[in-house]
Amino acid sequence: MTTAPETLPSDPDELRALLLAERVRHAAELVAARSSAEEEIARLRQIIRELQRHRFGRRAERLDPDQLALALEDLEQTLAAKEAEPTGSAAAKPAPSPPRRRVNRGNLPAALPREEILIDVADKTCPCCGGILHPIGEDVSQRLDLIPARFRVLVTRRPKYACRQCEEGVVQAAAPARIVDAGIPTEALIAHVLVSKFADHLPLYRQAQIYARQGVDLDRSTLADWVGRAAWYLRPLHERLLASLRASGKLFADETTAPVLDPGRGSTKTGQLWAYARDDRPWNGPEPPAVAYVYAPDRKAERPVMHLQGFTGVLQVDGYAGYRKLAEGGAVRLAFCWAHVRRGFYDLQTGGSAPIASEALRRIAQLYAVEAEIRSRDSEARRRERQARSTPLIAELKAWLEKQLAVVSRKSTLAEAIRYA
Repeated sequence: MTTAPETLPSDPDELRALLLAERVRHAAELVAARSSAEEEIARLRQIIRELQRHRFGRRAERLDPDQLALALEDLEQTLAAKEAEPTGSAAAKPAPSPPRRRVNRGNLPAALPREEILIDVADKTCPCCGGILHPIGEDVSQRLDLIPARFRVLVTRRPKYACRQCEEGVVQAAAPARIVDAGIPTEALIAHVLVSKFADHLPLYRQAQIYARQGVDLDRSTLADWVGRAAWYLRPLHERLLASLRASGKLFADETTAPVLDPGRGSTKTGQLWAYARDDRPWNGPEPPAVAYVYAPDRKAERPVMHLQGFTGVLQVDGYAGYRKLAEGGAVRLAFCWAHVRRGFYDLQTGGSAPIASEALRRIAQLYAVEAEIRSRDSEARRRERQARSTPLIAELKAWLEKQLAVVSRKSTLAEAIRYA
């Protein structure tokens, strides 16, 4: 507050009172500013902790399953080599083998083809009396064998026929359709390239190197051409899969970022990979599980609207506002995901002492316990249990969250998690 000099009182007591009032007001402003600053600092510190945990925390420190498998492979290989190594007299005179490690090597599937190998004695004459030995039993063991993948050439012959009498026209069987016109790959080879690339994460240039070791030189660009043509032929299957999903009564939808090459800039740009899934197995539903992925260059609301055009039913989603446009017509009902609600409180709890977040997780765990108990029951039975047991829990959770929201800072990450819930 500023006061013009000519308006100040001339009485010393009035001036003293005015100065004290100004000091009180200024002190109150400092307290309010300090409180707001502390709240902002706490919020920023929480964000920094989350970023640090995301970058350096358990997710980054946790050993990748593939890396763990490599470490275990080295250890098991060393143990096996020690067990196989003969020592001194053991090489000349067999000794009782020590108890072997109990390793689960799996069961050999009954559907695998069997090839029997008979290892018989050379002489079936008794060494004592010279009589003929007769069988009294046998030892049978099974080992898993592998026939390495190998190339072969399929030679197709199509004879031509003509009539000697009229000599008009030539008869020949039609050539079978090929994915690559006049190309050398069979459908099985193209399928192998696709599975190796997208399921086994083998880039095309590495596949070309593998094939070259078998004497077959295939350029990477040739393999890329095969993949592109196969993608065109598979497009109707993808469209049919999406149509099957859109005919379901309930779906799950989510999206994630996907780096996309951007040759013009010499780097990558960010695209979006949308996933639409159906899985009724936990409750013995009639529909088979399915998932379809759709790429989009952005995250605009019209993307899921276009992807799910014609869908009617329940769509399970996160809190992304773009899904709300789907529910405007009334044909789609949004069911929000508890896993996304829980994630906000979990991040707060793992970042340090957060009693409110811990209590929220405990209450959400009660809902999870109900779901675990009623899983595999029919839909009507699950509905009755949820109405009787889950509805009161959710009502209590909502009232409790509203009460907590009134006492925490509106700018804190805890308040954001509560508002999301």
